[in-house]
Amino acid sequence: MARVSSQTQPKTKPPRDRDESSGGRVVLLTVLGLAFLVGLLWVAAYAFAGEKVPRGTSVAGIDIGGKSQDDAVQALQDGFADRDAIDVTVDGENVPMTAEAAGLSVDYRATVDEAGAERSWSPGRLWDYYTGGGELDPVVSVDEDTLSATLDRIDEEHGTPAKEGDVRFVDGAARPVFGQDGEEVDRDLAERALQSAYVDDGTAELELVTAEPEISRDDVQDALNEFANPAVSGPVTLVFDRTRVKLRPADYSAALGMKAEDGALAPDLDETKLTALVRSRFARTEGAPVDATVRLVNGKPAVVPSKPGVDYDPKDISSAFLALVVKAPGERQMNVKATVKDAGFTTRDARALKITEQVSTFTTYYPYAEYRNTNIGRAAELVNGTVLKPGDTFSLNDAVGERTAENGFTKGFIISNGVFKEDFGGGVSQMATTTFNAMFFAGLKDVEHKPHSFYIDRYPVGREATVAWGAVDLRFTNDTPYGVLITAKVTPSTPSSQGVVTVSMYSTKYWDITTRTGNRYNFTQEKTRHLSGPECEPNDGYGGFDINVWRYFRKHGSSALERTEKLHTTYIPSDTVICDSEKRTTPPSQDAGD
Repeated sequence: MARVSSQTQPKTKPPRDRDESSGGRVVLLTVLGLAFLVGLLWVAAYAFAGEKVPRGTSVAGIDIGGKSQDDAVQALQDGFADRDAIDVTVDGENVPMTAEAAGLSVDYRATVDEAGAERSWSPGRLWDYYTGGGELDPVVSVDEDTLSATLDRIDEEHGTPAKEGDVRFVDGAARPVFGQDGEEVDRDLAERALQSAYVDDGTAELELVTAEPEISRDDVQDALNEFANPAVSGPVTLVFDRTRVKLRPADYSAALGMKAEDGALAPDLDETKLTALVRSRFARTEGAPVDATVRLVNGKPAVVPSKPGVDYDPKDISSAFLALVVKAPGERQMNVKATVKDAGFTTRDARALKITEQVSTFTTYYPYAEYRNTNIGRAAELVNGTVLKPGDTFSLNDAVGERTAENGFTKGFIISNGVFKEDFGGGVSQMATTTFNAMFFAGLKDVEHKPHSFYIDRYPVGREATVAWGAVDLRFTNDTPYGVLITAKVTPSTPSSQGVVTVSMYSTKYWDITTRTGNRYNFTQEKTRHLSGPECEPNDGYGGFDINVWRYFRKHGSSALERTEKLHTTYIPSDTVICDSEKRTTPPSQDAGD
């Protein structure tokens, strides 16, 4: 049997396998080629797109597509530069407006970011750049405070504020005040309309809508029923130990009120008014503390002792008063703790002032006029008895007060703009000059004084003063270590005698004062002025001049000169005044006036 060897039988691949291998390599190369091409295209697309805004993008009609971020921001800035003015109407009436006044501005960088300007390999980003875009709204920032202020102005100029409801207390009665509707711009609608007009370069048509008061008619009625009417339904009684103080609604109603809180009216109390009322009534019955003072007794200064009194803590009343006034009849009473209180300025304090002797006195005279008697006398009454502690500053205007009929003054002649005219308080400068000289020789510190504009010969030349309410004052400081008592006395003038004004100062002698008056110089001539009108007063003029006065200070009992003061005064001419329509036949006797 024959045997065939395996080595003699050759093994071969079929031709089909070799073809498949070759084809696979072609496919692979093709795929790789396409991938490479796609990669090249992708890199090119990425490089071209960069950080640019998607093509076809516009914001509020401004084209920013295909621009870099910085270029897009600049394009928006340029585009909105012409939109600062906004067309606005309020109920059809044109109202000038700017974007700045409306508190509106565009956040350009945020707008560009919102548009998709970014560098990214993301297919979506690249797709958006080449195929995206479109019309976008800008990112608008709103300054609410500025916008609110502008709308407030529009409301003020074009609207009508709502009148709030209230309850008022008058002469012991509660009176309702019902609110009324007003008109105002709707804030939310206005903000949207202004933003739209700013973005779209259009017109913001604002309309006024009804503005209802916060406190409605029902709120007012509730306040009447729950507090106001009960509060004035009858008197209340405050019991201080054994003393009873009865307050009627007509007494305390001025201290009551109501205020808006959380959309309703809540009771309110003026603690200052209530305290003043209760103290005045309390003092009549119990007696408030009385400070010590110094007065002339039989021509000599004497200490008037202080007196303790009875007092209370105002908070003990105010904290419970609103609850007290709404209680039922028979329950409208409260107990208040009364305490003994010492005077604020004691007898010991007054004695420590060492007001023991007269340190200066000065007297001036004035011609007869009833208005002078009234005004100078009233001023002296108000100045008399003033006590200055060490360091205190005296003000004649503060001491005398405004020159009015209610304060006891009448009309007289004053100097105004270099001529005489009638006004309240004419003649008070006589008190100013007399007080100034008493201060001068007492050695007190001159803080403020103003000589008359032209010289009046019944006053010491270069050593006199005028005053005018609210404009010119006489002020001096007690810079000695002792207290000073100022006294003032007037002897009225009569048709046959001059009036006499004397001001004296009492203290402990600290300075010895001497004085010297220089010669007049720099003389000036008066002019003639023709005036008209009902206030014109004729005057015979005279010239002006300059003068110097010195004050020398020596400690009491010493010959050594401590210091010297110089007063310089320039008197202007007193012009001759001729009234075109003569008002009076005689001039006003060179009165200094107020």
